[in-house]
Amino acid sequence: MKPKIFAVDIDGTITDSKGGRVDLDALAALRFLVKLGHKVIYVTGRSSIEAYVLSVFGGTTRIAVGENGGIITSGPNEHRLIGNRGECLKAFEIVKAGIPQAVEKPVFPRITEVVLERNFDIAVGKKILSEKSLDVQLSDSMYAYHINSKGVNKANGFLEVMKMFSASSQDVIAIGDSETDIPLFKLAGISVAMGNAPEEVKSQATMAVQGREGDGVIEALEKIELKLQARQ
Repeated sequence: MKPKIFAVDIDGTITDSKGGRVDLDALAALRFLVKLGHKVIYVTGRSSIEAYVLSVFGGTTRIAVGENGGIITSGPNEHRLIGNRGECLKAFEIVKAGIPQAVEKPVFPRITEVVLERNFDIAVGKKILSEKSLDVQLSDSMYAYHINSKGVNKANGFLEVMKMFSASSQDVIAIGDSETDIPLFKLAGISVAMGNAPEEVKSQATMAVQGREGDGVIEALEKIELKLQARQ
């Protein structure tokens, strides 16, 4: 198989949805891809620091796209910021004024976004922000709600990674499970939705698997290998 860049979501993809624990079999499979010469890069709604640390201890490529594309981390002190947290904080105050129960989720510190608990109707939050014509967007990663700068998404963040490797869309394989993965699916030559993904997310991927979370990643890698072999 020609070397590819695997863009892999974390929550609900290589972790379980209950305790957020990494599926070790899925991690081993991703590490094996790196041994074969591929790149495996986490693209997540989590902090890019969390994802970078996972790449270090998990043995995958030491680059992470975090905060839904708002920041790229390629070293302990190497961070490229795309989003603007200041405007996201202003948007949060407006959402909170209209939805008093909206609160920030206790997470690793964010640099470019605001992370909220999933305890209110996101459609109401989106309506409030659209009425104010703010340069932000509200999305659901299934792990939390995220307020990001307008235009920030996993695809735009990953484009910066592609430039680092002079890669094209056909070199990219995306694996994920939520609304925030859809832009990345549209960018990638091949995209796979997990069995636990909503139907809308599955409809945007080039293929879907039945397996959920870590089991789905292993199933996805098997299907991808067959698909690429068929092209040769």
